[in-house]
Amino acid sequence: MQGDIDRILYHETTILSRLDEMAHTIAKDYEGKELTVVSILNGSFIFMADLLRRIPLPLQIDSWSVSSYHGTKSKGRIEFRQNSIADVTGRHVLILDDILDSGLTLRAIKDRLAAESGAASIRSCVLLRKKLQREAATVADYVGFEIPDEFVVGYGLDYNEQYRNLPYIGVLNEEAIRRHAR
Repeated sequence: MQGDIDRILYHETTILSRLDEMAHTIAKDYEGKELTVVSILNGSFIFMADLLRRIPLPLQIDSWSVSSYHGTKSKGRIEFRQNSIADVTGRHVLILDDILDSGLTLRAIKDRLAAESGAASIRSCVLLRKKLQREAATVADYVGFEIPDEFVVGYGLDYNEQYRNLPYIGVLNEEAIRRHAR
């Protein structure tokens, strides 16, 4: 797998250090509030586990399976793989996602929560935000790292269900993309 990576953007130690900073800010912002974290699977599960262990607040956790990717590009169509959402009426909701790319997925999740949940507030937190023009006018309230518009894997992010277990975030090379294409 190491030979499939063009370059490493962030090593695990750098990621964990940034998560310490983010957790401190989030804990301060939500102190004394009823917080529910909604993580978007499967890409955010490592990010979620490492970040939430650093937030010293009582909180509830829900996970959604949402997809918009096929290969290395967003399909532009969002698929929710569950029928119902957790009861977050009156609670503050923090959406955790691995990457803000086109903005379509995060926008669809926020819209669904706003329409169906009765949440007191809805904010979002992403590990990565690509530097690009977004299709959907969506911003993340908390951002781990800004990255170039390249296809990245590792630390939970995948390409066709491969590379999630890498302890860093790296740019996948073109040869690997062709070899693993379905």
